[in-house]
Amino acid sequence: MSERIPRLNDPDWKQVSTLPIAENHEDLVPASLAQGTLACYPAYYKLGIPNAVPECYIRREVYLRLLSAARSLPEGITLLVLDSWRPYSVQQYLYDTLYNAIEQHWPYKSAAELEKLTREFVSLPSTNPKAPSPHLTGGSVDVTLLDSNGLMLDMGTLFDEATAGSHTAAFEELPHPGPHERHIISNRRLLYKAMTEAGFTNLPSEWWHYDFGNQLWAWYSGRQQACYGPTHPESLENRWRKEVDRRHD
Repeated sequence: MSERIPRLNDPDWKQVSTLPIAENHEDLVPASLAQGTLACYPAYYKLGIPNAVPECYIRREVYLRLLSAARSLPEGITLLVLDSWRPYSVQQYLYDTLYNAIEQHWPYKSAAELEKLTREFVSLPSTNPKAPSPHLTGGSVDVTLLDSNGLMLDMGTLFDEATAGSHTAAFEELPHPGPHERHIISNRRLLYKAMTEAGFTNLPSEWWHYDFGNQLWAWYSGRQQACYGPTHPESLENRWRKEVDRRHD
């Protein structure tokens, strides 16, 4: 079994949002281009979440690093991308849905407490160019592993399960893990090792969430600045408009 997953502190979001962004204007590419090396299943689109897109868009360097992670895996194991760049409206939907569920369960908690609990699993929706939501940058990816039959490996909790068991190192802390728990630990370590060795950082509250290039990545990797700010896939209409504008300059 590979090395233990370290227990990291949750991000200090106020500090994370102050890290400067030196946007490098890297384009977004669809993860599905890597068919055969990566698997792509846009989970929120498949679930019918309003305004979710039918593709997993990622920054070009993120795409290349995902390929590196995928190629490091044992034979028969495939890296699956579940979500990456997402529109602001989808981020707002996810945040509101979890916030409302928590509020119904704990109606006596203050707004600040509800926000803190929600942000454990869903970042605050933001298009602020100085402090965007991580997934809005194209630098965040939600990933898991598939077996040789195309089925997801057992990670102990489901993708997007908002429980303490979803914390990346949760099973590492069991004093006497049984065979099933040891299997989960092995699967999480395999994913963590592949992703971190490819240059990604992990959000400690989510075993599936990894970052590269954005403020969250800069925070956990100890860098002074990020290189990805908010972005969006370029539409055909926008590209044509730019080309027409250039011709008439």
